[in-house]
Amino acid sequence: MIDYTFRYGDLEIFLLILVRITSFIFVCPFFGGRQTPNQVKIGFSLLLSILIYGAVPYEAPNYNTIIGYTVIVLKEVMAGFLIGYAVQLSTLIVNFAGTIIDMQIGLSMVSLFDPNTNEQTSITGTLYSQTLTVMLILSGMYHYILKALADSFVLIPINTVTIHSDRMLDAIVSFLRDYVVIGFRIALPIFIITFITNVVLGVLAKVSPQMNMFSVGIQIKIIIGLMVMFITVSMLGSASNFVYINIKELMHDFVYSMQAG
Repeated sequence: MIDYTFRYGDLEIFLLILVRITSFIFVCPFFGGRQTPNQVKIGFSLLLSILIYGAVPYEAPNYNTIIGYTVIVLKEVMAGFLIGYAVQLSTLIVNFAGTIIDMQIGLSMVSLFDPNTNEQTSITGTLYSQTLTVMLILSGMYHYILKALADSFVLIPINTVTIHSDRMLDAIVSFLRDYVVIGFRIALPIFIITFITNVVLGVLAKVSPQMNMFSVGIQIKIIIGLMVMFITVSMLGSASNFVYINIKELMHDFVYSMQAG
């Protein structure tokens, strides 16, 4: 027989689950970007909390005062924030690649407003970011992200969040290495072509000094850069796969850095 009883102690546990999930949703760009109304974020967080509540293993938290419960709440906020922030950091890789590409082809002065980060970003970075979001939906990667959030309650039970600075530092250093490597991999085809174009323009400037290579070069690099982007658009699938692998690794490292023991 199914037991639907809900005691006062169960409410305390449910609120802690809701706090971690809400912190995750408000930070994770795919589910709670700045363009999403707060009412939608809260409603989605509440729905996930209700679905996950019955499967979360827990022990009654030990506290004596309101301050003690507040400390537990802050621990859950930190856990949800770091897990969601791992996803957000990984998605910034494509913005980094877009910034490099725009600098190479002469579009660095063109910027768009990114609703996910609430900042001005490069036009190519915004294009790649939206493409990454579409591929996330098509590939079902959001299933893994939500499953990782649910599994975090097993790996990091309620009121057991412990930040290990050495593990966190190792995770961040490893991420920064992959951040640069993956970003340059995405921008590498355009980087090479524009480099060759600059060499050719430099040779032409020596051969024909009367030609204004500055004005001609800007137009040529934009045209060539857009052509290379059009030709290499099929590579975005592999680039997204690299980003998704980085999301998995960084989420795993952040969860590991918060585990007790």
